[in-house]
Amino acid sequence: MGCIIGTGLAGAACCCGSAACSLCCAACPSCKNSTASRIGYSLMLLFGSIVAVIMLIPGIRSKLDDIPGLCSGIFDGKAPPGMDVSVFQKEQCDHAVGFLAVYRVCFAMAMFFLLFCVLMIKVNSSKDPRSKIQNGFWFFKVLIMIGICIGAFFIPGGTFGEVWMVVGMIGAFLFILIQLILLVDFAHGWAESWVELYEETEAKCYYIGLFFFTILFYLISIVAIVLFYVYYASGDCALHKFFVSFNLILIVGMSVVAILPRIQEHQPRSGLLQSSIISAYVIYLTWSAMSNNPDTKCNPNLKDIIDPPTHNITTAATVGGDANGTGTSDGVFDWQSILALAIWLFAVLYSSIRTSSNSQVGKLTLSEKTILQTDTGSSDSEGDAETGQKVWDNEEEAVAYSYSFYHFMLFLAALYVMMTLTNWFKPSSDMTTLNANMASVWVKIVSSWLSILLYVWTLVAPAILSGRDFG
Repeated sequence: MGCIIGTGLAGAACCCGSAACSLCCAACPSCKNSTASRIGYSLMLLFGSIVAVIMLIPGIRSKLDDIPGLCSGIFDGKAPPGMDVSVFQKEQCDHAVGFLAVYRVCFAMAMFFLLFCVLMIKVNSSKDPRSKIQNGFWFFKVLIMIGICIGAFFIPGGTFGEVWMVVGMIGAFLFILIQLILLVDFAHGWAESWVELYEETEAKCYYIGLFFFTILFYLISIVAIVLFYVYYASGDCALHKFFVSFNLILIVGMSVVAILPRIQEHQPRSGLLQSSIISAYVIYLTWSAMSNNPDTKCNPNLKDIIDPPTHNITTAATVGGDANGTGTSDGVFDWQSILALAIWLFAVLYSSIRTSSNSQVGKLTLSEKTILQTDTGSSDSEGDAETGQKVWDNEEEAVAYSYSFYHFMLFLAALYVMMTLTNWFKPSSDMTTLNANMASVWVKIVSSWLSILLYVWTLVAPAILSGRDFG
């Protein structure tokens, strides 16, 4: 990991090509070029997201004023008129924090990855000159992203926030579905690995482990559903009652389908562990959707559930406001957002590391040509690794993943983290303006239904289309 940070983000010595990169990585374990590059791009996305998080820290705007000469005059107004100057005007500093600033930072990341998505179309092997850009020149790529970010802050306010919020919702919706595919792949890989270990070693700990985690995920789902009925779907909250009840029915049906004899015949290692993980994910999406409902009676604050207040709470309080209806930044980093970011981080890193051509990730990111190739690369590349080259080229014959689609996935990931950090609210530089909206509710709940549909399709497709290879 330290190798990638040094070479991928700040290593000017690595911007000249793989030879220089191998020198930078001399103290690191050997790794494939394809894996190193993906982790490098993932870290660029991660560090950009950290910058966006910093812009939402409560009190960060006042800290900027404390820096002499930055947002306020060097002499703090004590100099004669016109003599006390600052680097930035007050309005410019106001735009550097808040939800709209997050939109601008994530806009820069999204445009960077979209640019590379277009640039890397039809790259089939490392012999293509564009692969050198994909796997090298990291210093300049970081400068490009920083340049786009600086330029984003000069975009006039106007309708930028409203338009980019719609784009963000669409992109975040698509990334939720990609997260589901990655989660299904993880669940299948986990179950198959432990089943194989159990068959090879006959150690019962693997069998007990599968049983334990299956029960654990189902218990989490059941407890969450009960809590939903108590706190989110009580009284006049008919829409939430429908969401919870309908998803409960879908989860039960999905679990039954997973263990049907016909399904087991075509997928003998498909079981309840995968279904339990998907069930927990769907329950999370349901909670996330209900948490964006502007109706305070159906969307209690988590703090209020744990410690019920003794006075009425207004709509603003449910999204991080006080009892007087004035929004604050308390709602920015709630548990729902933290969990969402954890799943997002898992999905991004998992897609960077998981490269097996017979996995769902492989089928998601590989072209038809690369699926026929193993991930080990050519014998020459293996020779490079054996002779001491730390980052070796495993894509001389064919790329290990679709460069273009991988960048498109990171483009969607940038939009998803933007919507998550802003709690899917309407953007504003003024952090006291937090407006929940029903559009985000429907985006998330529909994504939960499509998640179940996609998972069920992975179960029934081999049985229905028996002539196709789904291995």
